[in-house]
Amino acid sequence: MKLTRPMYLESGFPTFSDTSSFGSIPFTVPKFDTPITPKENFWRAARRDKPLWVPNAHTDQQMLHINELGVHKPGKLQFGPDFRAMQKEDYVFIDPFGNSWTWVASAGGAMLTPGTKVVEDVCDWEKHVKWPNLDEWTVRETAEKFMAERYDPDKILHINIHQGLTELLVAMVGGYGEGMLAMAEEPEACLDYFNRLADFIISFFDYLKALYPVEFVTYHDDWGTERETFFGERMMEELVYEPTKRIIDHIKGAGCIFELHSCGKIERFLPYMCDLGVDFLQIQRRAVDIPKMKELYGDRIGFNAQLEGYDFGVAYSDAQITEIVQRSVELYGKNGGFYPAIFESDPERLWKLCSELYCYSREYYSRF
Repeated sequence: MKLTRPMYLESGFPTFSDTSSFGSIPFTVPKFDTPITPKENFWRAARRDKPLWVPNAHTDQQMLHINELGVHKPGKLQFGPDFRAMQKEDYVFIDPFGNSWTWVASAGGAMLTPGTKVVEDVCDWEKHVKWPNLDEWTVRETAEKFMAERYDPDKILHINIHQGLTELLVAMVGGYGEGMLAMAEEPEACLDYFNRLADFIISFFDYLKALYPVEFVTYHDDWGTERETFFGERMMEELVYEPTKRIIDHIKGAGCIFELHSCGKIERFLPYMCDLGVDFLQIQRRAVDIPKMKELYGDRIGFNAQLEGYDFGVAYSDAQITEIVQRSVELYGKNGGFYPAIFESDPERLWKLCSELYCYSREYYSRF
């Protein structure tokens, strides 16, 4: 099989236009006549069951960040960081648990506002943690509007529910140092909190599942820095593993693909991630040798990885783009379990990337 790559905005070739999930940058890319729907192919990739092409997050899914699921008072109360808006100025917002966050424009993300501490003593967490009442937010209205105006049944609907167990513990007690000390000094209290938080995350997912035909969920829980993990295997096994497993089992049991976002040098936790039943990992290439992880664990887990060797903002030639895409497909695409993160604002380069990804991966999988 050999597919023809369309030229940029080639006359008569169908196109797809939308805005990116980060920064709402408008884009137009080729729209190929696929033999099966992007949704069906995404499921095949997640199951590592003979996908026909490598899924493209730009064209094969609809993704909603946590903040797009229902903002009550924009600019003050937010579910989480507004990655789609990517505001240019710093500002402070409050999450549903009462934590104060500062959007840091220069970093393109949010950090806990200095001095924020909802819980002084983790042993007293039950006295201070207020569980969100989702009916007080605009979750239902937001879902109704999305389903009426934007939902595409041929694409997989992907909801990013943001912070997980350890991240919310860290937020509640005032920072990573405080959070890790709490886990070391008061493991029973932390485990109780994790189990109660797991109950809430499960109920939050069920709330969303009743409003959206969601089939793909990303859950965030950073477990390390770029030098090492925040905690070791014992804390993973005794505190983090079982509550996380309950969350994953519930979400997958409801018919969804599960993706774990976890920053840091977390290779030591890859076997646990496999045992937890994670479908896709979203991890840092500069901290983790993802090609090696694919080689070691690719028969058990998938990867949402950047195109290998592609740096944002570099003016790559067409030949270089072709080489990078093809190398990435060969490196990560074996037996499925791969979809790339493509970050490119130049419209011609993005067109070329999407075109080459679809065409070459179709050719690649047709060999097997």
